[in-house]
Amino acid sequence: MTNRGNAAPNALALTALIVDDEALARDELAYLLKDFPDVEVVASAANGLEAIELIENVEPDLVFLDVQMPGLDGLGVIRRLREKDAPLPYFILATAFDNYAVEAFQVEAFDYLLKPVEKERLAATLDRARRALALRPARAEGPEPDAPRPPGGYKSKVLVRRDNRNWIVDAADIIYATIDDGLITVVTTSLQGESTYKTIEELQTSLDPEMFWRVHRSWLVNINRIREVVPWFKSSFQLRMEDKKGTEVPVSRVQTKRLRALFRL
Repeated sequence: MTNRGNAAPNALALTALIVDDEALARDELAYLLKDFPDVEVVASAANGLEAIELIENVEPDLVFLDVQMPGLDGLGVIRRLREKDAPLPYFILATAFDNYAVEAFQVEAFDYLLKPVEKERLAATLDRARRALALRPARAEGPEPDAPRPPGGYKSKVLVRRDNRNWIVDAADIIYATIDDGLITVVTTSLQGESTYKTIEELQTSLDPEMFWRVHRSWLVNINRIREVVPWFKSSFQLRMEDKKGTEVPVSRVQTKRLRALFRL
């Protein structure tokens, strides 16, 4: 019989997302996971599109994913996220059907659980996940404040395109930048436009890391333009920025430690 939790006393918590269109199935799996103290269910989703948004914002370690769901199914979720070429969690398919095993292998799912999920089988999966995560390189969102200064120093002015015009803005006036489908949007105190940089990494490297922080793989924020730190899911936060909309920016799990140190949370 498996010991309760089956994890070392000081093991690093694993964050998990449960995706299933049936509320009862979500509740049953969440109940089973309560027996594993090092696993924290940070969110749940009822369909594939919700799952993609949560995975990108919360960046969980594990995703328990139903296969058959209306709209975008579980396999479609994995395929769509793989197309984005971004760091991904381990996907654990949980389904009442055994005929998706080949497709699960093709999309490189971490494991395949049949419903109703048995506790011993779940424990074995979690053991494998702990070992795999321990060997996985830590995700990085970019250079820390003590990174080498680029040749020529950091940019004090940045070009932003808007309405077929090229505006020059002070770097200190940038509130945040975000990338979506390869397009970088820059929001400043006076205007919103497009960056001429091709990647957010290039923009980040050009700016002073004491002022600009890559809080999430898709978001770069000006530390001096953060208005509020907002508690979000169980162990995560969002940053409400100083723009007129009060945009809320997700903080990735790997950057939460720096957030706590920065604001003494």
